[in-house]
Amino acid sequence: QVQLIESGGGLVQAGGSLRLSCAASGRAFSSYADAMAWFRQAPGKEREFVAAINWSGGSTYYADSVKGRFTISRDNARKMLYLQMNSLKPEDTAVYYCAAVRTFSLATTPQAYDYWGQGTQVTVSS
Repeated sequence: QVQLIESGGGLVQAGGSLRLSCAASGRAFSSYADAMAWFRQAPGKEREFVAAINWSGGSTYYADSVKGRFTISRDNARKMLYLQMNSLKPEDTAVYYCAAVRTFSLATTPQAYDYWGQGTQVTVSS
């Protein structure tokens, strides 16, 4: 099994920044074989893709809505995933989820991911 625990959410004013973290553990998790991603879900909306990163960190992909503002990164030695969020907007308000899957490529749909964290709330006030 794989356990993913997110942290770093909170309340921030529009234009501000937050850094989300996701700690991975479990015998089934491999920093060197698992792609990881961030998704988010706002009230009444479907879960949507935010950003993904391959096992090495050498390849990343972003949703158009966050491109240029968010940066995904990982520290394989510490089994950590990060999402640096800058220039936050009220429409970024959502529960943010960390996800992982055993693949050497990138995946951008929720159905592609096998493991999920509990989520961390991000609220951006206007």
